Amino acid sequence: APGRRGYSGAGAAEFLHRSIVPTMHYQKSLPRLPVPKLEDTIMRYLNAQKPLLNDDQFRKTEELAHAFEKGIGRELHEQLVAQDNQNKHTSYITGPWFDMYLKAREPVVLNFNAFMSFNPDPKAEYNDQLIRATNMTVSAIRFMKTFRAGYLEPEVFHLNPEKSDTEIFKRIIRFVPSSISWFGAYMVNAYPLDMSQYFRLFNSTRLPKLNRDELYTDEKAKHLLVLRNGNFYVFDVIDRDGNMLEPSEIQAHLKYILSDNSPAPAFPLGYLTSENRDTWALLRQNLLENGNEEALQKVDSAMFCLSLDDFVIKDLVHLSHTMLHGDAANRWYDKSFNLIITKDGTAGINFEHSWGDGVAVLRFQNEVFKDSTKTPAISPQSQPASVDSSRAVQKLDFKLNDVLKAGITKAKQKFDATVESLSLNMIQFQEGGKELLKQKKVSPDAVAQLAFQMAFLRQYDQTVATYESCSTAAFKHGRTETIRPASVYTKKCSEAFVKELSKHSTEELQNLIVECSKYHGRLTKEAAMGQGFDRHLFSLRYLALSKELALPDFYQDHAYTRLNHNIISTSTLVSPAVQLGGFGPVVSDGFGVGYQVQDDWIGCNVSSYPARNGKEFLQCIYKSLEDIFNVLKGKKIGS
Repeated sequence: APGRRGYSGAGAAEFLHRSIVPTMHYQKSLPRLPVPKLEDTIMRYLNAQKPLLNDDQFRKTEELAHAFEKGIGRELHEQLVAQDNQNKHTSYITGPWFDMYLKAREPVVLNFNAFMSFNPDPKAEYNDQLIRATNMTVSAIRFMKTFRAGYLEPEVFHLNPEKSDTEIFKRIIRFVPSSISWFGAYMVNAYPLDMSQYFRLFNSTRLPKLNRDELYTDEKAKHLLVLRNGNFYVFDVIDRDGNMLEPSEIQAHLKYILSDNSPAPAFPLGYLTSENRDTWALLRQNLLENGNEEALQKVDSAMFCLSLDDFVIKDLVHLSHTMLHGDAANRWYDKSFNLIITKDGTAGINFEHSWGDGVAVLRFQNEVFKDSTKTPAISPQSQPASVDSSRAVQKLDFKLNDVLKAGITKAKQKFDATVESLSLNMIQFQEGGKELLKQKKVSPDAVAQLAFQMAFLRQYDQTVATYESCSTAAFKHGRTETIRPASVYTKKCSEAFVKELSKHSTEELQNLIVECSKYHGRLTKEAAMGQGFDRHLFSLRYLALSKELALPDFYQDHAYTRLNHNIISTSTLVSPAVQLGGFGPVVSDGFGVGYQVQDDWIGCNVSSYPARNGKEFLQCIYKSLEDIFNVLKGKKIGS
């Protein structure tokens, strides 16, 4: 039938695109994540400690660091290097990092899961809940099929796209064997990125287990999990032959779910995924023993979780709350991701963090946004297929005993109290962005980070441990490295702006900003090249503990603990698909700062608990940005 064009068999519409270079072409030849030299790590560590300590504290920390470097640290480092040489298929951080996430017992929501919300569809009439849910679901399935078929364009960071992002280059490189293909890309200044995390995007769940959770993936499963009003529904989106269901059928099934008026369950199961992991592990065991094995298997193996919310988004703060945590009754936080779509068609992704980092999720979001807006599967005029959705859609029922009901009630009380104590605030600084900063030859990221340092000094009169996430995906099985934005340079510059303004000319202030920018640029480059210090020290500590050695004095230093208590935790992203992103504070007295530096504005989204005032912090960030931009424009500023 003409209506089936492109959706039958291996029609073009089953895939987003067909890359002539296979998806995993570069994976084999990616360079390995280097283990930094121990002396470099100790030097970088001390540089990061300097702005946080007074002279006496620093001297003590320096002594401990040098003793570690000459003694037990050297032994551990040599063992780590030997271990790394025996495991050339992966990176030295892979094991420790998975363990760090999977052994953590705190709830995943607010502590680890992050969100990124989609921009609205440029065509207003497509921002209808059913239309957008159908189009995004179809695009997500296309992404999955494209990836699994090896047709997804490899993820490559192009430093010179005119040479490397071309048809000619792709035609040549595809014939270069995988074992050396990375070098071919490197010759034209292109850096292929690790894609080993991508397979966990689909049919994957983090399963709660005592002491250490497990990641579970079942690529054979063909169904989607849909949550609405706390109820669980599943239906197949892939047929027996591996082809995608007609978009009009997916539309029909989603329409059926949206018009189902079953009451919300008295004990919504989703709350359990917001619990302490050991508590949840025991309750899950109870669920399995109580005859829910088949229903849980459906949840765990589903392609992903589509959460349909029955309300409209009021503003950006409401949007952040909805995507970061929302109502736990209508989320399954353990799924690799929840695609959330509200009544007015606002969409976002909440993702579990142990399986992967922002790079994989962002690529998925970019492709889904592009595909669902440029080549949508259905339009506002499309009619749902006349199929019997009551047979195709299965509503999952869970058998709950008193222990489970009490567990859900308690989880709900804890979740509600935590969410109640969480503040989310945001600003948009409209007086300039990337363009102006680049004209002034300063790094946009360095300026944003400097503003955070300046703001904290203004608000709390101190410099504290700060974390900025940096991807190390340029290496095989790379994850992330930490950039430490608080430096002696940012401290000096912040103090000049906040405390000693009258003592400095505009030119001196400009020079201080430039110094910060240069140093931050160096730190960023080091981190991206696997030459930070955090992951190295983390791995040495992990090795000592795994060998049941006494924890070296270096790690028992109060200053080490303080540096890893990240009061300002930051992460940035810029994408045409993403409106804003954010995450919870990583410590109870901290700020979670999601930010983006656009061409002519800077956006900032801050989360905090009662120990800190996020609204005031943002006002101080705004003031800092205003001062920095005015100084860069050559204007004199008042205190």
